[in-house]
Amino acid sequence: MKSNIDATTAIDAPWSAYLQLCKLKVVGHIVFTAVVGMFLAVPGMVPLPVVFYGALGIGLAAASAAALNHYLDRELDAEMPRTRARPLPTGQLSPTHVMIFALTLGTLSMLILVLFVNTLTALLTFLSLIGYAIVYTVYLKHATPQNIVIGGAAGAAPPVLGWCAATGQVHPHALLLFLIIFVWTPPHFWAYAIAKRQDYAKANIPMLPVTHGVEFTQLHVLLYTILLVVVSLLPYLTGMSGAIYLLGAVVFGAGFLYHAIRLKKAAHNRIAMKTFAYSLVYLIGIFSSLLLDHYFWSVLVR
Repeated sequence: MKSNIDATTAIDAPWSAYLQLCKLKVVGHIVFTAVVGMFLAVPGMVPLPVVFYGALGIGLAAASAAALNHYLDRELDAEMPRTRARPLPTGQLSPTHVMIFALTLGTLSMLILVLFVNTLTALLTFLSLIGYAIVYTVYLKHATPQNIVIGGAAGAAPPVLGWCAATGQVHPHALLLFLIIFVWTPPHFWAYAIAKRQDYAKANIPMLPVTHGVEFTQLHVLLYTILLVVVSLLPYLTGMSGAIYLLGAVVFGAGFLYHAIRLKKAAHNRIAMKTFAYSLVYLIGIFSSLLLDHYFWSVLVR
């Protein structure tokens, strides 16, 4: 009887429910930073097949990890107002079919990367998938208020994956891109956690504002933002990028600092969400600056 119900649920569920599992906005940012990593890895243009298959494989892996996150967090999602409308808590999809969907995406991702990109990229992508979907979701998320700091390593991997897709190796400059996202993740997510702290408290998830209070989290958002501004200068200081990137890093960094200082003064949910929203603008802006700088100097040299 259960299998028949599951089958009916899967047939009746709209494709929008499956797309919701993929967290497409998050996947979009992951693919964007991965593609920037590809183009920064070479002096000229990246072959289009590498860009296409690399972006597709990395994107499918990210979508697979997101679907696994939905599956593993389905009971918690049913408790929190912000996640109650997701496909599993509402019964639009069954756990069985969500797991099949996630594994299918993950398998396709690995096949594409191994067959059309390279094995190292496939291996690193797989480790990132496991890092987020299993290590973070199953263990870190519930074990420590530093969950997002430690688990941020998986989310910081995309530009390294893109670099590896284009060159078949991991370069120190790719690790600088990793470091930027790694340091960006805590102030980005903690701003959101401040606004949604009641949800996390209700679900007994030890996010920093729940375990240490809002004021403590405000301070850490500001401190990590200052650290991020410093770290963002490294591509210029190491000669990886030039003056155009430096200008972008300073301008976008100043914007992030402005929001972090506002949040430090008043932890209103509206300010917290504005800080969270700006952090996404910052990420796109700084990686776009890297790309613009890279090709400006490449053309100038030619």
